[in-house]
Amino acid sequence: MNKKIAIIGGGNLGVAIAEGLIKSGFSLPEHIIITKRNIKTLTDIESKGVLVTSDNNEAVRYADLVILAVKPFQIKEVVLGFKDELQSTRHTLVSVVTGVLIKDMREWVGNDIPVVRAMPNTAIAIQESMTCLSSHNTPQEQLDYVHDLFSQLGRVALIEEKLMDASTVLGACGIAFALRYIRASIQGGIEIGFDAKTATLIAAQTVNGAAELLIQKGTHPEAEIDKVTTPRGCTIAGLNEMEHRGFSSSLIRGIKASYESI
Repeated sequence: MNKKIAIIGGGNLGVAIAEGLIKSGFSLPEHIIITKRNIKTLTDIESKGVLVTSDNNEAVRYADLVILAVKPFQIKEVVLGFKDELQSTRHTLVSVVTGVLIKDMREWVGNDIPVVRAMPNTAIAIQESMTCLSSHNTPQEQLDYVHDLFSQLGRVALIEEKLMDASTVLGACGIAFALRYIRASIQGGIEIGFDAKTATLIAAQTVNGAAELLIQKGTHPEAEIDKVTTPRGCTIAGLNEMEHRGFSSSLIRGIKASYESI
């Protein structure tokens, strides 16, 4: 692909997107420009060949695709700052900002600029993101390009915009939820005799394998659980104790609490 990409906002997610695009081979490093007020914090990504600047207008002039990766409270000021650089015949605007609607962005930049909302997660840096996309009346060619871009970095689902906040919780916050489970598993593994390094490997790969079972086979979690829960066995004993302690209900309540806080 020869389109040039500007990432407005060089925080954790913005840098992760740049790293993923480079690792996947989707973009050459010199075809990516990333912005941040303090560019001294971008020395690692700059050393890989990515262009860096503190000037958003310069970045937009350079690029064909503009990815917004700033904080929600910053986005209006940032977009209004570079909107005069946008060209409807050239630019596509992609926002990975939580809680900012497409209609809001169109009010700022005009209805002629194609706008897509995307919600990836930080696993995008290793090409294992779950990214949800939504758009309104975006030309198919531009939408296909955005879909292809994020498909290089993991899996993609097209959803209605009304579900974008929910996708933030399940997909983006979900990384933290999954890691907290792995952390607890590691602690349990140490209690029953493993060293921390070995417990980490076993816990992480077990979760990875469980996820791939569902993705590759398309089965329901309970179908796979049934395969390892023998009568009077250790698996069902552990599952029942977790449920008695509120494992599933705590997770569901946590997801709902995250959603209600958006």
